Formats: sequence, C-alpha cells, structure tokens
Amino acid sequence: MDVTQEPAYCDKRSEFWKRHFDMAQDYEAYLKQSSAEHVKRWLENAERSPDVTEEQRQHLQGYDRKLNVLMYAGVWCGDCARTGPMLKRIVDACGEKVKLKVIEQDASEELQDELRILGGLRTPVVVFLSEDWWEVDRFGDRTLSVYRSRAAREARRGLDKGVLSHEALATQLQEWVDIFERVLLMLRLAPFLRKRYGD
Repeated sequence: MDVTQEPAYCDKRSEFWKRHFDMAQDYEAYLKQSSAEHVKRWLENAERSPDVTEEQRQHLQGYDRKLNVLMYAGVWCGDCARTGPMLKRIVDACGEKVKLKVIEQDASEELQDELRILGGLRTPVVVFLSEDWWEVDRFGDRTLSVYRSRAAREARRGLDKGVLSHEALATQLQEWVDIFERVLLMLRLAPFLRKRYGD
C-alpha cells in the first residue's frame, strides 16, 4: 500500500475553516458589537421575518450530526440584514448540534479571496462545515427568488414581487430551509460519519 496516498475522505482546508470559524462571533455578539445604525435594520427584519413552520422544523431536526454554519457578512449589507435573522431562526429550529457564527467581510483578506463571487466581494455567503471542519457546501449571495425580483426590476424579466413582503420573506425562508435540509442530509448520509456513529 502506498503510504503517501490520501485518505478517501479529507479536506485540506479544514484548518483554514476552523481558524475563521474561531475568529467569527455568535450571532448576538456580532450584532452587539456592531453599529446601532446598521443593527436596527437587522432587528426590524427579524420582526418582519416569518417563523419556521412546524413542517419546516420537521425537515430540520433529527439528523444527529454537528453542523457549523459560518455567515460571511457586512453589518451594513441589506441582503445580510434580511438573511441573518432567517438563518438564526433556522439554526435555532435545527437544535443544539447546529451552530451559527458571523464573520465580518473585512475580518480576513484570505477569506475575502476564498469567497469571491463573480470576482467581487459579495455578501452574504454562508459556508457549511462538518464537525471535522470540512466544507460541506457554500451558498451566496442571494436566493433565486431575490434574483428573480431583481431581474424584474433591472432587466424587465418577470414580475417584481419585492423582497420584503410577507410572501417574499416566506419564500426566501423556505429556500434557506431547503439549503439547510440538503446539507443536513449530506452529513447524515456521509459514509465516514455513518461508520463513525454506527448508524
């Protein structure tokens, strides 16, 4: 057997991700240390965002896997102010094995370079990490319904339903629930984790 051969499952970036997750702050601490002027919009969006439904909760619970969720954000960013409260609600619905932390866009140039989208520094980007600090998935910067709304306004493509109506926020929440469910299923069904936990 070739001892230099890499194991079937590994992530060479695990230390990178762990370091940045350690640099990040819990959601409440992130808002507490941020500018009150910007935080106000996050709090307003938290009040208008819909709650996780019982059906959505069922899709988010019972996986028995740890998941670390890193939100790369700008407290000044309108998309972040709308998305952050939704992520918090979803993580709370998932249970204690899922942890959310937020890192400011300018906290690390190395992270900025890693998370560029279309060459730009876009926020939010959400990185999903396993208990071993392996990247499971990443998603950013806007969900499909938000891009459809923007395309209607800016490219005259489709009907603009807005992004802050109750219906629009409920759609965005569902999109994020679907993203989380997919990641949780990936972890639950990962062969190396099934072997580790005997399930």
